[in-house]
Amino acid sequence: MEEKGGLVPVDDLYLFNTGKAQKAYLAFGCHHLPEKGCHRFCVWAPGAASVSVVGDFNGWDETSHPMQRGEGGVYTAFVQGAKNGDNYKYLVEGCDGVKRYKADPFAFYSELRPGNASKVWSLAGYSWRDGTYLKKRRRRDPLRQPMAVYEVHLGSWRRGEGGGFPNYREVADQLAPYLKSMGFTHLELMPITEYPLDESWGYQVTGYFSPTSRYGTPQDLMYLVDRMHQEGIGVILDWVPAHFPKDAHGLARFDGTCLYEHQNPLQGEQPQWGTLLYNYGRPEVQSFLISSANFFLEEYHIDGLRIDAVSSMLYLDFGKQPGQFVPNRDGGNVNYEAVAFLQALNRTLLALHPDAMTIAEESTAFPRVTESPEDGGLGFTFKWNMGFMHDTLDYVEMDPLFRRDHHGEMTFSMTYAFSENYLLPYSHDEVVHGKRSMIDKCFGDYWQKFATLRALYAFQYAHPGKKLLFMGDEFAQFIEWDYGKELDWFLHEYDSHSGMARFVSRLGRVYQKYRALYEIDDSWEGFQWLSVNDNQRSCLAFLRRSKPWRGKVQQVLCAFNFTPVVRSEYRLGMPCQGVLREILSSDDRRYGGSDVRNREEIHTMFIPCGDFAASAEITLPPLGAAYFEFIPDEENKDI
Repeated sequence: MEEKGGLVPVDDLYLFNTGKAQKAYLAFGCHHLPEKGCHRFCVWAPGAASVSVVGDFNGWDETSHPMQRGEGGVYTAFVQGAKNGDNYKYLVEGCDGVKRYKADPFAFYSELRPGNASKVWSLAGYSWRDGTYLKKRRRRDPLRQPMAVYEVHLGSWRRGEGGGFPNYREVADQLAPYLKSMGFTHLELMPITEYPLDESWGYQVTGYFSPTSRYGTPQDLMYLVDRMHQEGIGVILDWVPAHFPKDAHGLARFDGTCLYEHQNPLQGEQPQWGTLLYNYGRPEVQSFLISSANFFLEEYHIDGLRIDAVSSMLYLDFGKQPGQFVPNRDGGNVNYEAVAFLQALNRTLLALHPDAMTIAEESTAFPRVTESPEDGGLGFTFKWNMGFMHDTLDYVEMDPLFRRDHHGEMTFSMTYAFSENYLLPYSHDEVVHGKRSMIDKCFGDYWQKFATLRALYAFQYAHPGKKLLFMGDEFAQFIEWDYGKELDWFLHEYDSHSGMARFVSRLGRVYQKYRALYEIDDSWEGFQWLSVNDNQRSCLAFLRRSKPWRGKVQQVLCAFNFTPVVRSEYRLGMPCQGVLREILSSDDRRYGGSDVRNREEIHTMFIPCGDFAASAEITLPPLGAAYFEFIPDEENKDI
């Protein structure tokens, strides 16, 4: 859609009404029309008896600016005297005779909570400086690039002056160099689309085109994204199309009818969260949501969207008891309309922005999440691997004495690792509600906890799949995350915590340096087990491989010991003769370890081990991990 100077054209209405609008925000909402010397307000409310726009510009007089009803129940008004920053709402008289003050669903900016009015706002005026970054992004395949994501809740990474909310710009200037120094490639922001309740962390959205005013203006958010891009850091937004809150000023019963939600409560409500569910079968709802997603990619240069709670969209009975849902036409529990919506969403976004990503938080075994819609899949770029997360965390919580009986929790993920394009998350959900922090989950005394966590992170970064850590995990914050206070940055004064931060930084740099660790995350071509069944010693090892470059395949051996016992002369079968050079040890003294290292080159030998004709002996540190660059002997490649 293109922004027009008058009423919404019939062609644009057709796109909106058929679910094909990609930029509905250019027609709906509030727009300045300089050629007319006024602002145009446009809202979709087909069930309304009347609508007027009220705000600072007319003294909130409901009779001052009645809106003209047009085709498809689209109401329009032209207002002179409105200026940037003015608050406004729509006064919607529903077909039920009830008058409701509603925020603009397409507003670009909103009043700071507890206020909930929309604001007249222009997105013009920001000069982007990320052109070089965007050109590079267009040439890259995200599946073949390193991806180490740092998940952040903006209000609690660092607090602002006086303990209040920080500004987007203030955060950007601190966060961009920090992420670069820590070896992260991407920033993932927990939801920043406007929301009324701090306690929801942003997951109950009322403003799908409005970055929350808690942290500044839309232009301030543009600065944050721009600043990240200038440091080579991608930006991912959490986006929530699964449900919306019942707040009176929001989308609920917008025009006196169930406009965005289903009319039947069994279809339109999520009792688990006390929220409402979108009617994905309604074309206008599809246009609204797809335009919201595209808006942030288009106007804010966002690199990707992480779609929250996809499982709740896919299943009609998600979070419900028997008898609380309406089965699909085949009597099952799959939401066919949500499936079609997600396919349309991904098809549209990746057609418009082929270098962008969509990431599904999908916690079930729903098939083909990352396959293309043309092949019957949902079309996401990546899917969160919740199984990997649960298994590995369960494992490190155990006494090492019993890990031998649960060895499969560290190896089972490889049985399905290539069924989807996975991202391996240790997210905010794992460090709240009594689950304990990452460091506190790990079994043992203080030293054992830190050693185990370093080894776990090394395993995550070596395992096929992209990576994600939540803020505070990188320096082993001991207390659970609290959205109302900033992280415990003072912990950097303690050697164990500063050592953890140095380790994560080094881990990220090694990960980005060696193509073998990220280039082939989706097939056995990039992975080979060397030791998979050594449950008695709780050790495992594998090779990661890159694609050939200039005739050579880069290889990195990754080995792990999840007991507090040093494993000297640990023999591993090798696919050919060559040399091993240690490039990372989680037990390095600089990171708080006991400094059990492999300081010299290790040459393979013609000693069979397992299914291999050659082998090598390495030393594995206690509760530790070691990475080695493996350089095959040219003349012995095929042994």
